[in-house]
Amino acid sequence: MLLLGIDLGTSSVKVSIVDGRTGHCICSTYYPEQEAEIESPYPGWAEQSPDKWWDHCRQAIKKLHSTRQYDPKNIRALGIAYQMHGLVMLDKQGNSLRNSIIWCDSRAVPYGEKAFQSLGTDYCLHHLLNSPGNFTASKLAWVKENEPDIFAKADKIMLPGDFISFKLTGEISSSISALSEGIFWDFKTRSVSGELLTHFGFDPSLLPQIKNVFSVHGLLQKQAALELGLEPGIPISYKAGDQPNNAFSLNILEPGEVAANAGTSGVIYAVTETPETDPLSRVNQFAHVNYSNELERIGVLLCINGAGISNKWIRSLAGDQFSYEVLNQKAAAIPAGADGLSFLPFGNGSERMLENKYTGASFQGIDLNKHTIGHLYRAGLEGVAFAFRYGLDIMRNCGLQPSLIKANHANMFLSAVFTNSFVNATGIPVELYQSDGSRGAALGAGIGAGLLTLKEAFAGFNPVRRIEPDNISKYTDLYEQWSSQLKSNLSAIK
Repeated sequence: MLLLGIDLGTSSVKVSIVDGRTGHCICSTYYPEQEAEIESPYPGWAEQSPDKWWDHCRQAIKKLHSTRQYDPKNIRALGIAYQMHGLVMLDKQGNSLRNSIIWCDSRAVPYGEKAFQSLGTDYCLHHLLNSPGNFTASKLAWVKENEPDIFAKADKIMLPGDFISFKLTGEISSSISALSEGIFWDFKTRSVSGELLTHFGFDPSLLPQIKNVFSVHGLLQKQAALELGLEPGIPISYKAGDQPNNAFSLNILEPGEVAANAGTSGVIYAVTETPETDPLSRVNQFAHVNYSNELERIGVLLCINGAGISNKWIRSLAGDQFSYEVLNQKAAAIPAGADGLSFLPFGNGSERMLENKYTGASFQGIDLNKHTIGHLYRAGLEGVAFAFRYGLDIMRNCGLQPSLIKANHANMFLSAVFTNSFVNATGIPVELYQSDGSRGAALGAGIGAGLLTLKEAFAGFNPVRRIEPDNISKYTDLYEQWSSQLKSNLSAIK
């Protein structure tokens, strides 16, 4: 029994085949080979084409088949994880009306702030659990005002994973988890927020049918099956945003459990049953994958827009002549603190944890006679780790006190320098696991299709490594210097 998982990321689409009996990942691949571009025609904008996502999915699956490590006819279910908060708009014929306004786009911030004031702090924080910010509902409000012709043609709006599911099945659906990440869900009334729809002037018919995350969202159409070399009728039986799915891939489902991820963006994601909102909405709360009206499981999410994308940018400064492995070796040869060089990684759109301010990324303390690419890379890794610490302190003020953080041994956690900086900056041990989002999506599909139980999905799931703090005092001093620089930059913004 084979399960296929799709992870629609910002940089690429990763796909994996998992043996449902053992949970073992048979093979994985991704497409495109070079990181997908983010279109930014104006400052603060970030868009990608949904049709390119679909093409990347098709190419990734075909590339996976070409490994010949499995028989595609034995695939029994398909699951999807996807980059959160993006807006996809379809007309009545199912055509995409415009590029998706993706998660790190900042243009909708004023619309979210106006809604926050109009709907009221109490309503937003206790019913929506968040300020509307620059999430999907606010993005749609921007389109309504600035592109009225496109808005008038819209028949359905959806999240990125809903679009891929639609292309596979021809059916349009979403979930409470997805709608909550778009800030459409009222956790008090346990329904779509009528107040928010009224404020923005949205017709409820724009929203898809709601299904459980773990359920059949449609069956693979003949045309798609033929093109993808799959059997028609395979259920698409799991859909979740990348961060809830990342937590699920680490078997994080119960209150007190915490996950971290350091891909294009950086995330700490904790599960709770008693949400305690941040008055400034710097961390956000959404329905977790196992949320139901009977069993409240809320994911508390801290997001840093500039994590892996900072890595990519610093590497590009050297003309991409060094691999990430070589850059990590160079960084490891530099002492903690990078000989006085520090980096603020906030150059990828407005940061929610900075109250939707945009400071830009910056290096400080550059010594032209001393600092090398190794110093730049070390400072970059430490800067992202310190940003995690800054956000974690906000989460601690909201009542979360994690004693252990789990992460997939992937992306920035492949770097020993970053992992050690993260552990010492936060003061919290980290367990690393051999898993990723596409594996999580595959296992979710098995559960959603009734082929696996949760217990079976994570049988024998153990960490490959545990890292304990060993230099907290040094990193505490470095963090204090770093946070002082950040506060200075924030105070300069009017």
